[in-house]
Amino acid sequence: MNTFGHRFRFTTFGESHGKALGCIVDGVPAGIKIDEEFIQNEMDRRKPGKNKYATARKEGDVVEILSGVFEGFTTGTSIAMVIFNENQKSKDYSNIKDLFRPGHADFTYFNKYGIRDYRGGGRSSARETAARVAAGAIAKLMLKELGVKIQSGICEIDGISAEEFDFSNVAGSEIFALDKNVEQAQKDAIMAAKNKHNSVGGVALINVSNVPVGLGEPLYHKLDSQIANAMVSINAVKAIEIGDGILASKVKGYDNNDQIRANGFKSNHSGGMLGGISNGEDINVKVYFKATPSIFIKQETIDIYNHEVDCELKGRHDPCVAVRGSVVAESMMSLVLADMVLLNMSSKIENVKKVYN
Repeated sequence: MNTFGHRFRFTTFGESHGKALGCIVDGVPAGIKIDEEFIQNEMDRRKPGKNKYATARKEGDVVEILSGVFEGFTTGTSIAMVIFNENQKSKDYSNIKDLFRPGHADFTYFNKYGIRDYRGGGRSSARETAARVAAGAIAKLMLKELGVKIQSGICEIDGISAEEFDFSNVAGSEIFALDKNVEQAQKDAIMAAKNKHNSVGGVALINVSNVPVGLGEPLYHKLDSQIANAMVSINAVKAIEIGDGILASKVKGYDNNDQIRANGFKSNHSGGMLGGISNGEDINVKVYFKATPSIFIKQETIDIYNHEVDCELKGRHDPCVAVRGSVVAESMMSLVLADMVLLNMSSKIENVKKVYN
């Protein structure tokens, strides 16, 4: 499946080493002001080659809007966007043409489709997420009309956890760190792994404020289930936590419940959702990324003929995919919420009457 969403949906296309990648975003209401500078800024946050903590692959990631926008506003028709690849080095992968890289999707894609696109993983490459960020920027522009704010940052690298969650620190941090007090230690951990031709994992925190009450479609399209779906669809994500997450299984019910007063909830252990529906509190989700599987240490594997061989990678790879992955997670959150906003409009007959009366 290459399409995500129901009412506000997007389809991505393209491969890591193909001519281009992009997306078609459908279901976007007409009349939304399109800020192309904002869209490009979103792409720049995710793009590779910015500093020593990311892959050395240099891509401009310039978005070209092909349709769905007229005189700066959405027309209500499909928005097509394309991003041309500029810095492919397919020859870096020629030595592993017939090998399955450990930790990658090579083995499963080959056994499912019978095709081995060895050039950076082809469709399974995290390069595809550039298109998701472009689509997410459109969703953010729609949510901005409702005052919804989405932000993200890194709260853990290689087991080094933030003690403070300061989103104001993220923009000025090369690794989008939430806690300036542990930022250098997190940076050092990334560089230590990189210098040993290895990699580290990390955790991103996604926060959404000013969320309307009522988003989510029980029973089988709950807000939390679709957020989980969106996050785990991102390359290298292995787990998520909503609100207190795992801690909720370790405390008593009284301590986990968010008690309610006339002016709102007294706490937010639930992470902004009850029964799969937003309750108006901040949505808080932690997204756990595994260590980047592309490492430059000799590993054991097999080839497409089932021969046991050694794998020695070349190329350019992120030593910690969680850093740029946090931007993708933020984009996927915006896409889920934009879809839920439109779906929720038909939940009550009075909402329908407001449009047609």
